[in-house]
Amino acid sequence: MMRDTKQVPAFDLTVTRPDILGAEFLGEGTNFALFSDHATKVELCLFDDSGEHELHRVELPDMEGGVWFGYLPGIGPGQVYGYRVHGPYDPEQGHRFNPNKLLLDPYARELRGQIKWDDALHGYQVGEDDLTFDTRDSAAFMPKAVVVDAKFDWDTDRAIRTPWQSTMIYESHVKGLTQLHPGVPEADRGTFRGLGSDAVIEHLHRIGATAIELLPIHAFANDRFLVERGLSNYWGYSTLSFFAPHAPYLKSGQIREVKEAIRKLHKAGIEVILDVVYNHTAEGNELGQTMSFRGIDNASYYLLSPDNPRHGFDTTGTGNTLNVAHPMVLRMVMDSLRYWVEAMHVDGFRFDLASTLGREAQGFERDGSFFNAIRQDPILSSAKLIAEPWDIGEGGYQVGGYRWPFREWNDKFRDDTRAFWRRDPGLLPAMAERLSGSPVQFNHSHRPATSSVNFVAAHDGFTLWDTVSFNDKHNDANGEENRDGHDHNLSDNLGAEGATDDPGVIAARVRRVRAMLATVMLSQGVPMILAGDDLGNTQDGNNNAYCQDNAISWLEWDKAREDILTAVQALAAFRKDVPLSQSRFGASPEDAQDRQPAFLWLHPRGGTMEEGDWQDAELRCLGLHQATPGGPNLLIVINAGEDAEFALPEGEWTLRIDTSAEQVEQDRSVTGTLTVPWQTVMALVAAGTPQAQTEGE
Repeated sequence: MMRDTKQVPAFDLTVTRPDILGAEFLGEGTNFALFSDHATKVELCLFDDSGEHELHRVELPDMEGGVWFGYLPGIGPGQVYGYRVHGPYDPEQGHRFNPNKLLLDPYARELRGQIKWDDALHGYQVGEDDLTFDTRDSAAFMPKAVVVDAKFDWDTDRAIRTPWQSTMIYESHVKGLTQLHPGVPEADRGTFRGLGSDAVIEHLHRIGATAIELLPIHAFANDRFLVERGLSNYWGYSTLSFFAPHAPYLKSGQIREVKEAIRKLHKAGIEVILDVVYNHTAEGNELGQTMSFRGIDNASYYLLSPDNPRHGFDTTGTGNTLNVAHPMVLRMVMDSLRYWVEAMHVDGFRFDLASTLGREAQGFERDGSFFNAIRQDPILSSAKLIAEPWDIGEGGYQVGGYRWPFREWNDKFRDDTRAFWRRDPGLLPAMAERLSGSPVQFNHSHRPATSSVNFVAAHDGFTLWDTVSFNDKHNDANGEENRDGHDHNLSDNLGAEGATDDPGVIAARVRRVRAMLATVMLSQGVPMILAGDDLGNTQDGNNNAYCQDNAISWLEWDKAREDILTAVQALAAFRKDVPLSQSRFGASPEDAQDRQPAFLWLHPRGGTMEEGDWQDAELRCLGLHQATPGGPNLLIVINAGEDAEFALPEGEWTLRIDTSAEQVEQDRSVTGTLTVPWQTVMALVAAGTPQAQTEGE
């Protein structure tokens, strides 16, 4: 839409609406609305197309319920804008208004420009305490919002809604997945165009992934302390905007690229899940920058210390905590989620530090306002919802503490699986829990057996290959003298620290990796694989690569290990073919009900596990006999110890998976006794689908 940049625009008070927050193009003009409960005046600043020159500054003419709003005729898509918000500068009461600071609209759909780190971005005088007031204009150093046109031809695109029982998640990074992929056009690498490429989709199909879970794509800040060290915020857990995508992931800078990638992935049958960070923002603590929420209404948008509102209440370890208990902040989060589902066709979300989102006056509440709002929402309750069920605050560890329809990342699965295959003693009872969907954590409140998201590696920590290649973290490239990153890696280098040419060590690593991946794929629950673990990808022992936007984090496709890749392919095909995953938790054969799997735990000597067997700390071999309603009887055998003989239940069995074999996928009949090699998982299907044995048979 053409704009007269010389004439001061005039608001049309007959059209203006307070109920549409953000900048909404209505066909002939744009409605602007911003929530600030404690402001005394809000100014809308209009910029030229470059975002470098402020053309006009006009006061929003009306306010209702803390929403400042106005409709400008003739203003349309492409208009660059920001806000200046007036109000009390009284940090000791939690108020940090400073109209000298240009502020980003929390509802911005698209951004123009990047943060240029400068002391002028602070509301106070850097070098003095935060009670001082800084008068420098920050506009030259701030990215600006852009009015967008929401029109897009989605063709026949609809939500896929893959059942949880059939879901396999591939946790990925837009840039890391595509930057070195030889099949992605070089100009498209690192962007959504690369993500939607035929080469990426072909790989997802090969490994059986039904959903790709993307590390944060919301616009985020490259923190100043990282930039000054020559690093960057690669992971993206420092949100600047909850509506706009991260501009460097857009080849053209336009949000339609995100829609095009999602449309193409959907046509390929692949769902898109976003890792979202609604627990904190990029502004840090009270000594951080004033770029958006802090200057719009610090006391509303952030949790502040009840004893001293000058300071934030930090349960995230990042300096601030978003105040989702506030109705208008909650609305912003809900509007953001609905926007990504309705306008962008996203299929689900993984909530970073989800426990923070459930914090009420008395601490974490599983029935808190945020969770209840999502559960009753007709749009969001039908999306895939995954919680990272912890934060660093008191009572923040809540694995198993969420209600349906949430699923949860299960770090107990990760830790027990790593420790078991490392041959730590006494872990058979724990592994029985993990194989059966972690019922102690999740079999309550009518939750399904798909509540646990099972994984052995994620973006945070060692890759799976590094778990079998390093005893210690090697984070020197992060510039923190290897002090960052946790030390609880439950890893084992199998005889050599890092890369080696020793064929025996390499063979042992491959075997253990295959066994751990098989444990993920053959357990009840929802399997998740970290992108690159199917290739044998390494980060050279860096278990905290959040700041490594380089070859440390990018997947090296030319070094992919075919012996691991084919194993994942076979495991995914088996899981789909059986089908293995069930919506109901298993029970003993005598207690199983209709449509409920019957589980029987078997000792290698034959027969069921007895009480004393579970207490045998040196026993590392176990079988799970699973009678699946409407499907074949299954037998999953795990052996983290030496070669073992396993007495099969009566009848003929077909060995389908053997992770110790060169070709994991098998198809041979076995009866009587099965030889289970060291560090191996085997999956068998009973011929004729006999009923599970009961104890004493």
